Amino acid sequence: MVDPQPLSDPRVLRAIAHPVRTRILDELQASGPARAADIARELGIPANQASFHLRQLAKYGLVEEAPEEARDKRDRVWRAAAAGGYRVELSKLAEEPGGRAAVEVFRANKLAWLHQVVDRSFAMSRKEGRGVFSTSDHALKLTDAEAHQLREEIDDLVDSWADRTRGRDPERRTYLLVQMVQPYPDEPTEPTDPTEPAG
Repeated sequence: MVDPQPLSDPRVLRAIAHPVRTRILDELQASGPARAADIARELGIPANQASFHLRQLAKYGLVEEAPEEARDKRDRVWRAAAAGGYRVELSKLAEEPGGRAAVEVFRANKLAWLHQVVDRSFAMSRKEGRGVFSTSDHALKLTDAEAHQLREEIDDLVDSWADRTRGRDPERRTYLLVQMVQPYPDEPTEPTDPTEPAG
């Protein structure tokens, strides 16, 4: 397992706040080196848009060329620069010059994305034949040290699956696994009943 690199530059945080760039990084981590055309096909975007975002990611050192994967000198193949991904510590980044604004942009985009992911999971889980949609949550009694150990063990398991399945197998699609380990909220929110009128 390769440890994630700490991300310490607020400008880089802004660069990955863009949802298409985040998706490109995720695809490179899941599939390995790829051409702009591969990325465009996977994401359903124009090839020139994929190329633009790859160049922006390269500008900030998030992706790099993989010449050993190229067919010839004109063939550009890209890979993620950090094999283990990145560790984002928002509190530290907020202390850097320009960091507070970058953190707010990142938070807003990540929150919107997570809302979309959860909404889609609940909507799609009722339909058949569109892939596996699964949500689960668990309450555990843990010390902080145990919670840290649990997170590391989950990360190791996910990394082992990533290593086994990385590549461009047409039988596979890119799946998203979202995990959160955190203390249970002190004040649970009241459940909402969509049949009751608001206010």
